[in-house]
Amino acid sequence: MSPASMNIATVLGRRVWDSRGRPTVEAEIRLVDGSTGRAIAPAGASKGMHEALELRDGGEHLGGYDVRRAVAGIRERIAPRLAGMNAGDQEALDRALIELDGTENRRSLGANATIAVSMAAARAAAASDGVPLWRRLAGDRAVDCVPLPEIQIFGGGAHAARRVDIQDFMVMCPGASSADEAFEWTAGIYRAAGLVMEERGRLQGVADEGGFWPAFDSNEEALEALMTAIERAGRRPGEEVVISLDVAASEFGRNGVYRLARDDSERDTDGMIELLSGWLARYPIASVEDPLAEDDPAGFAAFSREHGARVQIVGDDFLVTDAARVRAAAQAGTCNAVLVKPNQRGTLSETLAAWDAARAYGFGAIVSARSGETEDTTICDLAVGWGVPQIKVGSFARSERMAKWNEILRIEEALGDRARFAGREPLRNLPQRPAEPSLTA
Repeated sequence: MSPASMNIATVLGRRVWDSRGRPTVEAEIRLVDGSTGRAIAPAGASKGMHEALELRDGGEHLGGYDVRRAVAGIRERIAPRLAGMNAGDQEALDRALIELDGTENRRSLGANATIAVSMAAARAAAASDGVPLWRRLAGDRAVDCVPLPEIQIFGGGAHAARRVDIQDFMVMCPGASSADEAFEWTAGIYRAAGLVMEERGRLQGVADEGGFWPAFDSNEEALEALMTAIERAGRRPGEEVVISLDVAASEFGRNGVYRLARDDSERDTDGMIELLSGWLARYPIASVEDPLAEDDPAGFAAFSREHGARVQIVGDDFLVTDAARVRAAAQAGTCNAVLVKPNQRGTLSETLAAWDAARAYGFGAIVSARSGETEDTTICDLAVGWGVPQIKVGSFARSERMAKWNEILRIEEALGDRARFAGREPLRNLPQRPAEPSLTA
């Protein structure tokens, strides 16, 4: 097939709807050879101050969330610029989007438009090659690793009207032998958690990401209930199953002051670290995301000095999938892993740069969905194709979440005997503060 056959013939944008019933952007790219790629931008609820911006219409209509301006930008500005470009050259295509936008934070075109187009182009190129997207993303690298899922059981924070302050209470199943077995164990834990909450009169509904919307009297009550659910499901906490938290501390902390409404307490940085340290001592918590606010790097560093040798400390709002911020965090010793969210940057190339920087410094990484999601499964391909050993898409319920977990199962099946479940590998031998390595990212 000639290189020209992968040239872009048309770029379409359309308004579709996400899991919160809000508008979002879908892009569809057709190549000269007739191959098509389609992708949808997700949307977050809790957002880092330095992440790329969505373009929303504002005003009263649909609460200001409409995306007609972003869709018009695809039609009027992006489509003419990308016409005739080779969809197989992801870096050149993404560079064209970045230059066309012309801002540091995508406020002109909107990251919701640029990431949809960037992902759609990757899908079109894979379709033209006749291979799955994960296979094309891997290039010449052998693909065998199936990522360890991180799955929400209880939702809180911005995902559940702040009914508890901590945003995600999650489980990981490093003791499982496959993703299929990890999902089976999680299904049992999810069911047990629902029964525990019903028995205690604590069940209030379903949160944005499909986890249970709890009516707990304290944040730690959620941890205790999760431990009970793991044990009732017949699993061994700390051996087969571990707990993961997304504290999302920027949602309730600022200028070194942390106000925990559910616990009716106000803490300084040292007090917040003391609270989390107590939880780490009492529960099998293997990963903590955004334990301090994004404006508290000294707090991140102090927490990492105390716990970074044995616990995965993940930067989300703190790092916003930014390669430069990953490098700075590695040099300052503020965390040891990065959450990888494509729409935080706005293109796949910039997202990959953050993962490359993480690998250069020995950081862990988790490819992640957002709280406002759709049936799009591109992040599954990114995790497998790029070799990222962990993935987080929300709970074990609601079709926008299950679409992704089911896609992981299909990929694991397609890999056959080559499939190697990441299991304990991402949580073993976490890095200490590194020396200054030579960076290629």
